[in-house]
Amino acid sequence: MDSGRPIGIFDSGLGGLTVQKEILRLLPHESTIYFGDNGRAPYGTKSRETIIRFATQIVRFLQVHQVKMIVIACNTASAFAYDAVRGMAGVPVIEVVTPGAEAAMGATRTGNVGIIGTTGTIRSQVYERAIRRVDSRSVMITAKACPLFVGLAEEGWWDHPITRLTAAEYLKPLQEAGIDTLVLGCTHYPLLGNVIQSVMGESVTLINSGDAVAHVVKGRLESLGLLNPGQGKVTHQYFTSDSTDQFKRLGSIFLEQPIESATHVNIEQFSAEWPDDSNGQSEAEQT
Repeated sequence: MDSGRPIGIFDSGLGGLTVQKEILRLLPHESTIYFGDNGRAPYGTKSRETIIRFATQIVRFLQVHQVKMIVIACNTASAFAYDAVRGMAGVPVIEVVTPGAEAAMGATRTGNVGIIGTTGTIRSQVYERAIRRVDSRSVMITAKACPLFVGLAEEGWWDHPITRLTAAEYLKPLQEAGIDTLVLGCTHYPLLGNVIQSVMGESVTLINSGDAVAHVVKGRLESLGLLNPGQGKVTHQYFTSDSTDQFKRLGSIFLEQPIESATHVNIEQFSAEWPDDSNGQSEAEQT
C-alpha cells in the first residue's frame, strides 16, 4: 500500500476534530480525509443496528478515497461498530476507547475514575470493561450519560451559561463520588473542556483520548511501514452530511486553522446490504 495515501477519520459530527487535531500535530506529513456525519447526529441515542449501518456507509465512502487507515473518532461508533468496520475496511482500523482507558489508568492516583459519554456509550459499559482489562487493580468507576453535551458542542456553545448549568447538573454524581480522573468518553466533549474542568475543579484530571489515539495511529503506521516520510503534498479534505458553512465555521475555530472548503456528501448513496456477522463490540470490549 502507498504510504502517501491519506488517513480516513470519521465521527458523528465535529467531535472527531479533537482527534484530528492531535493527529495533525503529531504527524504533520500525513494527509487526511475527514467525514463528519452532522446531518444524522447525535449517534448516542440511536440503536446499535443504526450505528453499524451509518458506520459501514461511511467506510464505503472512505474506501472511494483510497485511505490507508481508518480512525473511528467516535466513542459510540467504536463501541457498537468496530468489528463491522474492521471486517470490511481492508485497512487498519483504530478505535478510541482503548487508548482513552489506558490514559485514564495512567493518570489516576486513587483508582477512583469517572466516565461521561453519550447514552449509547454509557449503556454499553465499554469503558468499564476496557479499564478493568487495562489494569487489574481494584477500580471504582462512576459513569454518567451527558446526552445534551453533543448538541451544545455542535452549536458552538462551548462556554455558554446554558452549558455551565447543564454541566453542573450532569456532573453532580461525579463530584459526590470524589473521582480524581474523568474520561471524556465522547470526542465532542473536549470542546466543552473548560466548562467541565471549572465544574469538577483543578484536582480532577480530564482525559481527552485524542492524544493517545494519535500515538496509536503513529505506532501502527510505523509497524506496517505506512508512515509518510514527508514525500508529496500534504492535503486535508473535509466532508459532511450537513451544512458545509456551519462545519467550516466551527471546525476552523476548534482546529485553530482555517478549513477553507468542505464538501457535502449524500452519505445514504453508499448504502448496501452488509452481513453483520459480528457482535458489534469494539476492540476494547473483546475478551
